[in-house]
Amino acid sequence: MTTKFYDALQLDPSILKRRIAACETKKEKNFYRAAMAVRSALIVAFAILFISLLSGLFGADNTPMAVALFCMLLGIRFVNFEYCAGDSLAGLALVAPLHFAAFFALLFLTSQRPEMGNGGIYSFAYIYLTGNPVAGEALARRGLMALAGWLLCGAILLAKHRGRHADTRFHHLVRRFRLSRPECLWLLRMALGVSLVLAAGQVFGVERFMWMGFACGSLLSEYPLPGSAAVRFWQRIAGAAAGCAAFALLYLALPAGLRPLLGPLGGFCMGFCTDYRYKTAMNCFGALMIGAGLYGLSGAVALRLADTVLGAAFGLCFAALFHRLSRRLLPAADPAL
Repeated sequence: MTTKFYDALQLDPSILKRRIAACETKKEKNFYRAAMAVRSALIVAFAILFISLLSGLFGADNTPMAVALFCMLLGIRFVNFEYCAGDSLAGLALVAPLHFAAFFALLFLTSQRPEMGNGGIYSFAYIYLTGNPVAGEALARRGLMALAGWLLCGAILLAKHRGRHADTRFHHLVRRFRLSRPECLWLLRMALGVSLVLAAGQVFGVERFMWMGFACGSLLSEYPLPGSAAVRFWQRIAGAAAGCAAFALLYLALPAGLRPLLGPLGGFCMGFCTDYRYKTAMNCFGALMIGAGLYGLSGAVALRLADTVLGAAFGLCFAALFHRLSRRLLPAADPAL
């Protein structure tokens, strides 16, 4: 059956690459290559439009909230919360307040199937907003933006998942929570590890400590457990080093007027990435574009690398300790742990 171009745009880059490899004709290969390029360009264009619109409405100091909502918006089209839509709307409404109170509750509300990657979206939002606090009038505008985001994401949630898990209520999930279940252990590991690294960053006054949180959370978000934390650690370091080097070279080579394009360029290139190292490298572009304005190019690169190493090292050590303790204290848990 022939795939429509619109349907091809909905596919993940890894699926598109597999289809390109399986195609027998050049025409078919070019079809999926074009879909990958258009998909990436559309996501970047929509991100710029969506984030600019919300930042204009609710203030530039709330741009981090707009970025977090954009990521949630993309994810909620395909991944629901594994309980009925009515309770899911209530859970979605609680996400923003719970951000300030409990990362564990945030993950429990939204990430019943870690293998779908939903935990990564909400952990990103949690870490990003923690690293970009606001107060006073800006906080009130952030609350209004959160309400607008809930209405928008809620509408998509109902449209895409209304009839799914209709017989499962939220209290059913609470009742069946057991640390002997791998997904529950993953939730505990993720929440405890990220909370600890963020607290350490704040206590010790680490600049851009949220970059530590991203690195740590990326290691701990891997599922199923226990995962290859050591492999992911070195991939994270290699990706960050490559991304910083590529950004620095382009930043120095481009005229000052073209440097703001480096952020969207990284986002566009992300649409072609399936390897974790390359995704890590491209993720550096947007972060370093902001960091260069605050610390200068060399300061931003040094800080990105230092925070990445600290966060990834913390995640690696925490994962090893967590699994050693879980095997001793939870003999009924999955024997693979």
